[in-house]
Amino acid sequence: MALDNDLLDRHSNNPQSPSILRFYQWTPAAISLGFHQQKYPDRWHEIAQQHQLDIVRRPSGGRAVLHKGDLTYTVITNVELDGKKRSHREIYEYICEFLITGFAQLGIPITYGQSGRGYIHNPSCFSTATNADLIIADGRKLVGSAQVYRRNSVLQHGSIAITPDHHILTELFQTKVPIVGCEELLQNQHRNLSAELIRSLTAAARQHFQSEFL
Repeated sequence: MALDNDLLDRHSNNPQSPSILRFYQWTPAAISLGFHQQKYPDRWHEIAQQHQLDIVRRPSGGRAVLHKGDLTYTVITNVELDGKKRSHREIYEYICEFLITGFAQLGIPITYGQSGRGYIHNPSCFSTATNADLIIADGRKLVGSAQVYRRNSVLQHGSIAITPDHHILTELFQTKVPIVGCEELLQNQHRNLSAELIRSLTAAARQHFQSEFL
């Protein structure tokens, strides 16, 4: 995520530079904290040590995310859409369209969550599906995303669940986290699921944004 932040800096200093799309996974696994998330339970340090997790801070907002058995996506682009400035919500929905399209092509329909701002009292990003999250029909969250703006550029990145570790999630947040992974939804239809996700989402992004990416 330090690279995400650096790439956003570069893009914001040159608004004519191409948009950026990247995917990555975590070694070692980690807990990422939102930029403004100042407090988290002391016991997380013990849990992190026990399960060999890093604790890092994102440049974007939101709550804590466990990056284990997930795929992280990043989009960095200009805040102007079709030459017009848009609201943060409009930009978020515009960027998310490639995710909705890419998952639909894999046979996974997703839509926006409905919860209100009660999420700010919950340390877990995946415990509450707000309208900034993408969920399946039964309400379980598949993708959690966050943004940060710098000059005329926006960074949106998020966690796509593949094989969520429900044991560690329950340990961290002391409640059942309503998250679903792509592996469960696709029932092992793809030998290399991460590669198939990247392929489908990259194709959807190229079509949606009508451009190639760095």
